[in-house]
Amino acid sequence: MTPEAAGYLADAWESLSDGRKILTLGLTKVAARSAYYAAFHAAEALIYEASGKPVKTHRGVRTEFARLTRDRLVPSPSLTGLLARAYQYKEIADYGASRSTTVLAADAENLLASATEFVQWVEAILA
Repeated sequence: MTPEAAGYLADAWESLSDGRKILTLGLTKVAARSAYYAAFHAAEALIYEASGKPVKTHRGVRTEFARLTRDRLVPSPSLTGLLARAYQYKEIADYGASRSTTVLAADAENLLASATEFVQWVEAILA
């Protein structure tokens, strides 16, 4: 594994750790955003390992990751479309997509669990 891909994976694990800590404070939007970033960084790791270069946009990461994994068996239905689904939570946290939108603790917990599985899956692919 390249040092760059390993760095992206380290960022993914750090985002998961941060998200779990943040969730204990009741900051569900921020915890959900951390889950998104964990999956995002894991996807960046796979992309970098495959292409040798980073992708510059969130949409680009989702598109390239989908292309690179289209023929791989997804280990869990919760991982199908995770990047796109989790991105919605990032937008809520960052931009207040709807100021009245709340993120339930259960939603953030589920997203963190799915992101953990996603990072583990990518790590296994790269091992």
